[in-house]
Parts: sequence; structure tokens; C-alpha cells
Amino acid sequence: MPHLQLTIDIDRHDPEPIEDALLELGALSVTLEDAADDPVLEPAPGETPLWPTITVKAIFDAATDPTALQGALSERLPRTLRPPRFETLPDKAWEREWLKDFRPMRFGRRLWVCPDGLPAGDPDGIRIELDPGLAFGTGTHPTTALCLEWLESATLDGCSVVDYGCGSGILAIAAAILGAAEVRAVDIDPQALIATDANAERNGVRSRLQLTRAPDLARSATDVLVANILAGPLIELAPAFATAVRPGGRIALSGILAGQSNTVTAAYRPWFDIALTATRDGWTLLAGPRRAD
Repeated sequence: MPHLQLTIDIDRHDPEPIEDALLELGALSVTLEDAADDPVLEPAPGETPLWPTITVKAIFDAATDPTALQGALSERLPRTLRPPRFETLPDKAWEREWLKDFRPMRFGRRLWVCPDGLPAGDPDGIRIELDPGLAFGTGTHPTTALCLEWLESATLDGCSVVDYGCGSGILAIAAAILGAAEVRAVDIDPQALIATDANAERNGVRSRLQLTRAPDLARSATDVLVANILAGPLIELAPAFATAVRPGGRIALSGILAGQSNTVTAAYRPWFDIALTATRDGWTLLAGPRRAD
């Protein structure tokens, strides 16, 4: 059955009351989109960053009267908003439609990330089968790619690994496939843990993953910690990460713009011999060992 889609540009207005109004009027789903091509990275656990200017799209039953809907909205929304636009959509699983353009990707010499059912481009490659679901992380973002390439080049056999802010679980699963003995995937977003659980099962490494919403890492004493979040949270988490990584263990951090590298590096220098090790499209990866106390 087709559906009616409403699109409204809300600029810098708070989206929450607009979402609430649309749902009260019968919206089957509401999504927020970037109205001006302003990138937002994979967020820190528990954060939901938004763009400076936002477009809201809502899906309604095809029988919904656009004129009546627009009139009802005008009573609930700010007068400064532009009028909504309407179009009829064919029946599809829209939340998964973007996956049709997701193709196998190689990271480093041998690691491949593949959507469901597609083979790696190299028959001798190491393959991760991924369905990101509604969580962050497919490997397409430069920061995820930087972390995957770092993991692929690291020696992980028998190591314990923490993936902090695991999203779809792509980094945790890569670590397990590359030889880690145990991996702790941390994210306070329940959807991220659901996606990680399903993807780990799909790749045969679920028994080596511990999924947790608890951000306390003090008891970890891990060999490797990887975090692909944002510069601000990374700076705040430096003492906690220093406690979590054993002396001689390693850390890898991304989600950092080139201009933020020095500030993040300075936050970790009291504990780590950390340095910029890779860059891609203006994003950087910092990595290095934990010094002995």
C-alpha cells in the first residue's frame, strides 16, 4: 500500500514538539534529515547530535487528507515555519532502502565489510557480514574506516578489547574476527546493542562479545581500547580510558577533526605515548601505548 509523505523544513526550531505533533496526528514514522549537508559523526554513547538546519519527514497512511492535516498542523506548529510539502510514496521498506547502495568495502590488506549475502572482493580476505540496522556504523565514514584499518594492522591474537560507543558493532566484531579473545562492546543506546548482538551472531563471534550499557570501565584492564566517538567526549573520558587500559596496552581514538588532534592528544599524554597515526578526508586517528604508572 502506498503512503503519504509530509516534508517540512524547520531550520533551527526545536524538532521535538514538531515530532510530537506529527505523531499525535497519526504519523506512522518521523525522521530528521540534514537540510544543508552539515556532517554529524557517530555520537558519543547516549548523545543524539542534530544538524544546524533540519528537515522533518513524516509518513502517513495513504488515506490521510493532506488539506486537513496541514490545517491541523497550522494550529500546533510555529507560524514562522514554511508550509509542508506532500507526495505519495510507493510501498517499500524505507528504513532499509539506503542499503541497496551498500557494497563490499576493503580496509587494509585483508579485511572486508560486506552487506548481507555479498562476497568479499578477495576470496582470501577476512569477511565481516554487516547489517547496521538502525545503529551507527557501516565503514563508509572516514573515522570508521580509520579504526578498521588500525585494527586490521594491529596484532590482536588473544587480546582483550573494548569498543566504546559500539554502534552497529562493526569495530567489536572486526576485533573478534581478527583474533581478539574477548571483546567488550559498550553503548548506552539499546538499539546499538541490539544491532551489535545480531551482527555478532551473524559473524559467529557472539560468544566472545560482552554487550553492556554500563560505561564504567575501571575494572576492564583491557589490552586494547578503541573509541570512535567525538573529540569532546574523548577528552572527558581520558582519565577513565587510562584506568581501563593496562600498562603496555594500546588505545586508538577517532571521530577527531584535524584541528582537534592536538587538544585530544594533550588530554591523553599524561598516560599514553599517543600520536596522530592516520588521516582521511580531514579526520584523524590517534593511537599509542599506555605507559606504566
